[in-house]
Amino acid sequence: MENNLEAIYEEMLSKSKTIAVVGISDKSERSSYGVAEYLSKFYNIIPINPNLTEWNGIQVYPSLDAVPRECKIDLIDVFRKSEYVSEVVDQAINNKIPYIWMQLGVINQDEAERAESAGIKVVMDVCIAVIHNLLKAQGKLK
Repeated sequence: MENNLEAIYEEMLSKSKTIAVVGISDKSERSSYGVAEYLSKFYNIIPINPNLTEWNGIQVYPSLDAVPRECKIDLIDVFRKSEYVSEVVDQAINNKIPYIWMQLGVINQDEAERAESAGIKVVMDVCIAVIHNLLKAQGKLK
């Protein structure tokens, strides 16, 4: 792992307590389900999907903007197609969310740059669960 990227991964994962999973699925065969289930062992999960009301007994919100302010989101894990990332960035900026993590296959350079211009740190095209597991195995995360 490149040192600069590793430092960003470590910062994002160690400083975050609450992760919003945008595009979460209630289908256990979907990546978003498995990754959210893994992350729920270490973080508070806020599921986001306009087509669901509940995920594993947790209330699902239709958008980041619909999440109550007292539920302070630290990181957004994005499971949406790349062309829909602009909406996530808009809401991250509006809600002052410091980190956006775009999952494997989610790449939108223009929106990443826009988020970074607003002071948001961004990771693209990487699985958060894989990185978390690796850093945990290296003793870099609790």
